[in-house]
Amino acid sequence: MKKVKTTVIGSYPVNIENMELMGGYFNQAEISWDKYIKSAVNDMVGSGVEMISDGQTRDPFVNIFTRKLKGCRIRDRTEIVDKVEYNGPITIKDQKYVRSLIPEDRQLIGLITGPYTLTNSSVDLFYKDEKELAFDFAYALKQEAQILQKHVDMISIDEPFFSMGIPEYGKELIKIITKDFSCPKRLHICGDVSKIVPEVLDMPVDILSHEFKGSPNLLDAFKQYKITKNICLGSVRSDNSRVESVSEIIDHINKGIDVFDDMISQLAPDCGQRMLPRNVAFEKLKNLVKAGEKVYG
Repeated sequence: MKKVKTTVIGSYPVNIENMELMGGYFNQAEISWDKYIKSAVNDMVGSGVEMISDGQTRDPFVNIFTRKLKGCRIRDRTEIVDKVEYNGPITIKDQKYVRSLIPEDRQLIGLITGPYTLTNSSVDLFYKDEKELAFDFAYALKQEAQILQKHVDMISIDEPFFSMGIPEYGKELIKIITKDFSCPKRLHICGDVSKIVPEVLDMPVDILSHEFKGSPNLLDAFKQYKITKNICLGSVRSDNSRVESVSEIIDHINKGIDVFDDMISQLAPDCGQRMLPRNVAFEKLKNLVKAGEKVYG
């Protein structure tokens, strides 16, 4: 039977000491996020998950990138005030640190927030052209990805805004980032993608990741098409604090197998778990791992 790995999508909840961070900021001291990253990583390792992220503890998934790119400033939201350009490594230091924390038998996912999502999450005060801004984001992210792939086992691009409609240039945006990659590529689109399945299946990535637990109608939507990509099957909800039992997750996985057969390569939460209580996120991951072991061995 094909090896199916348990994994995460992106963020993980941690208990951040805000006063400590504010004190460092106002004293112009270097702020270290290492203990928060370590907290998230230790939970993932302890749950038994095989593919681990840095937990995106440093910032919300948009600000992580826009805070470091030229042409962006952050107030209430990211504002685009000049041409967007790469300004040096963004997530590389954190990935190196995570690699030093995890056992050799675990793999590391490098996370990139997609260019279309960055575009639609920003207030454009400079370009006045969504497409031009999106392409500049894509070229900047490409430079980060080129460095990142040397330190991780897979790169996952997060494009939640695709669920509201993929622009005609959407595939090209992803292709800019993923071209000439030496490691596997995953595209995560949360939300209801039932109306854009053909466009999703045509994306230049190896693995497609969706909210199959929270949106079970997606199984019926994908069933209508020939599946040519590996699938990361969202199997526990990230928007609900109820912890799914192992038997419930097994039933869901079997429904996924009925649709995707051996194209399932990963089992994951539906989305990032940042909004869940930490103990809930941990229990969901533990049950996901147990269910995966019972189904796949």
